[in-house]
Amino acid sequence: MRILGLDIGEKRIGLAVSDELGITAQGLKTLNRTKLEDDLHRLAELIREKEINKLVVGLPKNMNGTLGPQAERVKKFVDLLTKECPCEVVYWDERLTTIAAQRTLLEADVSRKKRRNSVDRLAAVLILQGYLDKK
Repeated sequence: MRILGLDIGEKRIGLAVSDELGITAQGLKTLNRTKLEDDLHRLAELIREKEINKLVVGLPKNMNGTLGPQAERVKKFVDLLTKECPCEVVYWDERLTTIAAQRTLLEADVSRKKRRNSVDRLAAVLILQGYLDKK
């Protein structure tokens, strides 16, 4: 059983996958968003290829814990994805994961250009690893 972690943004989708035992999360590529249909198709292919049966999706909550417009967009996207590729979905509070990812990359002295390309993937790893550790 593999689990896919998703950090869904307006421009990019960070991806991470668990090992088969569900202990560790490894970063995959970051998908640059194009058209909705293309984004859904690429993710559905990945889900089938990696034999994913659960999605852990970062849910961007406001700092007071409420759901804002971006959280609603994420939920709608995931609803469309699971119609194409049925999977169990777990929403995971992603508050501050992007900031933690940026801080980690800064501390590792990663260049600005490489940080931009890596931050969403690292955020997906943090989301998925948080879920795996809690489980």
